Amino acid sequence: MIFSNQVSAQSIKLNVKAEHTDKTKIIDSLGYNKEFDNYTSIETEIYALKSKLTRLGYIDTTIESITKQNDTLFIAKFFLGKKISRIRIEYDPEFNVQLLNFIDHSKGDNFFELDITQLESSLNELNFKIAEQGDPFSTLQLVNISKLNSSIITANLKIVTNQKRRIDKIIVKGYENFPKSYIKRFLKLKTGKSFNLNAIKEKVELLEDLRFASQIKDPEVLFTKDSTTLYLYVEKTRTNNFDGFLGFGTNENTNKIEFDGYLDLRLINNLNFGETLNLLYKSDEIDQQTFKVDADLPYMFGSPVGLQVGLNIFRKDSTFLNANQYTKINYQVNAQHRIGVGITSTNSTNLLENDTATLNDYKSNYYTLNYNYTKAQFYDLLFPINFQFDLSTALGERTNNVGKQKQSVFIVDTYKIFNLNPKNSIYTRLNAALLTSDDYLDNELFRFGGINSIRGFEENSLVANLYGVINTEYRYRLSNSIYVHSVIDAAYFENQLTDNKEKLFGFGFGLGLLTNSGLFRLSYSSGKTENRQFKLSDSKVHVSLTATF
Repeated sequence: MIFSNQVSAQSIKLNVKAEHTDKTKIIDSLGYNKEFDNYTSIETEIYALKSKLTRLGYIDTTIESITKQNDTLFIAKFFLGKKISRIRIEYDPEFNVQLLNFIDHSKGDNFFELDITQLESSLNELNFKIAEQGDPFSTLQLVNISKLNSSIITANLKIVTNQKRRIDKIIVKGYENFPKSYIKRFLKLKTGKSFNLNAIKEKVELLEDLRFASQIKDPEVLFTKDSTTLYLYVEKTRTNNFDGFLGFGTNENTNKIEFDGYLDLRLINNLNFGETLNLLYKSDEIDQQTFKVDADLPYMFGSPVGLQVGLNIFRKDSTFLNANQYTKINYQVNAQHRIGVGITSTNSTNLLENDTATLNDYKSNYYTLNYNYTKAQFYDLLFPINFQFDLSTALGERTNNVGKQKQSVFIVDTYKIFNLNPKNSIYTRLNAALLTSDDYLDNELFRFGGINSIRGFEENSLVANLYGVINTEYRYRLSNSIYVHSVIDAAYFENQLTDNKEKLFGFGFGLGLLTNSGLFRLSYSSGKTENRQFKLSDSKVHVSLTATF
């Protein structure tokens, strides 16, 4: 058996009354506490109640008496007086009247009026706005308070100001080599600007949109007599990615297993400039090879513009070889929006012995325009990007042995994750491209299909001058590191060279596993076509690993 001793103290009750019954009802409506353990708590509650009444406009409130009726009951008597409904506040000519736009008021000549119940919140808002202008130690006072009439009081506004503060120095702790250009251009924190702690906190939160750095704790400020130093606490995060997959399936003609795959290496911020270097090599079962290298250098020489250069080489068995070079100048509008302009040039070589009407050497040059929007959710390691939209257009001409041909290209690639709840989400992606020209060559058309396009089809096995692919996945999160998903894809494409139009579908399922080394993905998909005479379907198993280092 278990025994316990309980000791209960006798509670003390409080009853508050006013000069009239209707005034007592006003006090009761405030909902004050009526039971206490000791007399000190009763006194605290009585004075808190007096403060509430004053803020409501009963500025003449006084505590007339606190009487002990017996050992368990105290009675407090208040005098409320007549309620004041408005306050008129006069200000000096140097007062910045634009600050009044942030509060609810009525304005007169050198004064403004407020509802008495809004006085405290309005003064706090004015003081907050003054602090935002670089004076964090300013205070507001109401002096010379008097009654104008039975319902309005007047007061003079006195602003006690100090020397306006500006950011004199910015010091990064934790990741001392954090790129200085990102402080100035990405976070938009600059020395010499007015000090505003709330605005600084909002800007530092943009670090969550960076892959290579994160915030350790809130920024801090050191104020001295003649300087203001801002401290940012940042840590460097692992962002280098090695991504690869192995695909295999049965060739329906030879009945043999065939393999395909790719290697994708992404190096981010290794030189502490925020730069990105991409290297891609892909080889597939239909004897196609792709080699691509790309460098993205943001905020060149501390300016708001960045430079992106790249080389893309594609070889189609022994048929043709395309070499594409491009240069782009990017402007990072803010953490999410980026626009770019550039030029791209392609040299294509026919590897066959003779040219044909649809396959021969050509050169093309385009002027490009690009817009990109990215919304990150880096707190979610499985799905770090919630929404991305990329739109590109290009205008130029192709030159071959026939002559010159004006052309234009439009490409859109966007995806969105709809988070239904912590475990369930829906992933949707749209990828579409259009090449407009009076005539076409086979070696200039788009090639798509495969794990990063419509799944269930061989890599780059589909050829078109116009195509659109919709990918969908229903994702179920088994834990913070494991998820399973469905695969439902659809596509439409047109190839004017072969006078072919086709609808395609892909179905399957997959698994994702997040480990200390990276993300491991396994998926099975099968493709189907609408036209039985145009058989492109196949069953594919894809295994990929994205390693972070």
